Amino acid sequence: MRLFNEIRFDNLRGDLFGGVTAAVIALPMALAFGVASGAGPAAGLYGAVLIGLFAALFGSTPTLISEPTGPMTVVMTAVIAGLIAANPEQGMAMAFTVVMLAGLFQILFGILKLGHYVTMMPYTVVSGFMTGIGVILIILQLGPFLGQATPAGGVVGTLESLPQLLGQIQPAETGLALMTFALLLLFPRRLRRYMPPQLLVLVLGTLIAVYFLADMDIRRIGPIPTGLPELQLPVFTAAQWQTMLIDAVVLAVLGSIDALLTSVIAENLTRKESNANKELIGQGVGNLASGLFGGLPGAGATMGTVVNIQTGATSALSGLTRALLLLIVVLWAADLTAQIPLAVLAGIALKVGVDIIDWGFIKRAHRVSRRAAVIMYGVIGLTVFVDLIAAVAIGVFIANLLTIERMAQLQEEAVKAIRDPSSAELSRDEQMLLRRGQGKILVFALGGPLFFGVAKAISRQQAVLAEHEVLIVDLTEAPTLGVSSSLALEQLILDDLSKASPVFLVGMQASVRKRMERLGVLQRLPAEHLCATRQEALEQAYRLIDDKTLAQTANG
Repeated sequence: MRLFNEIRFDNLRGDLFGGVTAAVIALPMALAFGVASGAGPAAGLYGAVLIGLFAALFGSTPTLISEPTGPMTVVMTAVIAGLIAANPEQGMAMAFTVVMLAGLFQILFGILKLGHYVTMMPYTVVSGFMTGIGVILIILQLGPFLGQATPAGGVVGTLESLPQLLGQIQPAETGLALMTFALLLLFPRRLRRYMPPQLLVLVLGTLIAVYFLADMDIRRIGPIPTGLPELQLPVFTAAQWQTMLIDAVVLAVLGSIDALLTSVIAENLTRKESNANKELIGQGVGNLASGLFGGLPGAGATMGTVVNIQTGATSALSGLTRALLLLIVVLWAADLTAQIPLAVLAGIALKVGVDIIDWGFIKRAHRVSRRAAVIMYGVIGLTVFVDLIAAVAIGVFIANLLTIERMAQLQEEAVKAIRDPSSAELSRDEQMLLRRGQGKILVFALGGPLFFGVAKAISRQQAVLAEHEVLIVDLTEAPTLGVSSSLALEQLILDDLSKASPVFLVGMQASVRKRMERLGVLQRLPAEHLCATRQEALEQAYRLIDDKTLAQTANG
């Protein structure tokens, strides 16, 4: 695994143009997310610079643009609000410590090679979670959209304060926010390549506020400190360490999912595969650096990445160019943003919230699967009104239970007790041998990976098995054998052996043979009873029955 991302200089025009375009898009988004989070516009800019720089340097997807995103901002907003409420003096510093810890967790995920598992979540849960985050972002912007500060208490507090917000609406600011949202919503798609609508509404809204609303008391960003950000040393409080750790894990997992999903989009557009684990390390280094300097957490940004690729970027040079341009703004041009109305940023953030909602799946979820729709809406409700962790944990748990139930049903159908000589499961020769057995031979066939969900099916079949003298267990179609199913199978075999009924095992693959050997089952059977094919086992079984019949005849 090489240290740095792919940085080339054979496509200077495409990479530089892509970086410039991505920077133009990133500026208004960074300011909007910084204000929305409660950390301030400077935190948004610092995050955009540092995450973009280090993820481009140490990541694995050359064209990925990383910066503060809507989902990460929503979680960070909750983190800041909770920690400041618990510790007003150190809350903000503790929030940035959470960002550092999230970066360390992401680096750990990459080192442990968990990249391919991070995104292995049911789509219904991911869709519900992202939609819930979009709803949260929309609700939290209602205050600024109406010309007032966001009420305390998060989503519930904002909804409870809605009558008061509407009663004290500021027409000028609401007008600016509505204009911003409408322009973003209606901006022609074909023009987006030439003029990022976010920058257009930012400039237009600021000019209107400066030249036409100068005599009105409109809330603005105000001066942003220029120069390099100050180092934020980690702040630890023993009493709140557990809360900080949980918040960091949430940020790390969400940022990893967000980044890797965007990385997949970049791979599809460029036809160039990346290393998920190395990408997590790059994202982790970016978030660690952002937290150290008081920046927002971030991840791969779909909008910036797609625009970067569409404008010709092919290497990480575009991401470095973008970070350098934003750094210039931070160092020398931050004063130019002082007149930007907060209502314009609220309109931009509100549009981001609308875009995060998975409208496509919401429209057809009930047609795809009623269960899927219930899970998705449940996750949305839990995300918005309860807790992000609870939403994902409960959603994944229920989705997995339903999947296990469905898999168990399918495997139950693959557990077959065959006594009928005319069964289509048998070949002609096998049918003839089973017919000669005169109903004294039972073939117990199992197919597919045998995990714990099939143990119940084996036990159920065992309870209703008809009388037989020889048992043939066919494992030819079973590539693996779980602990629960192997124990159920062991009981089936031991019951027959306790009655002195011969048992044959057929077609065991290496992993199945090893499991049965560890259980001690193979040691209880003669070597000749471990057969390669079902026909071989049927031939031996028939000879045993024939010999037994002859012996009984001689004794009689």
